[in-house]
Amino acid sequence: MSSENENATAGFLVWRLSMKWRVAVDRAVAPLGLTHAQYALMGSLYGMARSGRQPSQRQLADHTGLEPLYVSKLARALEAAGLVARTRDPDDPRAMRLTLTEQGHDVTGRAITVVQGLLDQMLEPLGGRKGPRARQFTRDLATLLEAPLDPHAENAENAENHEEQS
Repeated sequence: MSSENENATAGFLVWRLSMKWRVAVDRAVAPLGLTHAQYALMGSLYGMARSGRQPSQRQLADHTGLEPLYVSKLARALEAAGLVARTRDPDDPRAMRLTLTEQGHDVTGRAITVVQGLLDQMLEPLGGRKGPRARQFTRDLATLLEAPLDPHAENAENAENHEEQS
């Protein structure tokens, strides 16, 4: 670990790693005509379809952590590119269901291969993707993702503590 990162906060390191990953994925999938966000949406659609699901845009937003309006914008662009099909949900006419087209399925498969190679590179210092350290790292990340974050609660608590100290 560089001396610069030794004293960094966990929040800063998470941010830096996420930015490093986003830039690397953007560069890796650009030859396929995709951005990192488009890949995230298509990769999620690919995985959800494999488990028999045809998600709505809202469900895909919840799954990816992207804002619903952004998912809608991405889905429209991917539809225009012939990679995603958007259809009205017969049970809820306000909802749009998303599926990969045949071309989208092909592009996503190729993108997944490229991104898996990046993941292998990133996790090599932890003993590789299948190693015990990488598996523990993945569990730790999942734990952090499941932890609730309410910035308003923290701000209220800090304000209370500040008032008590004054």
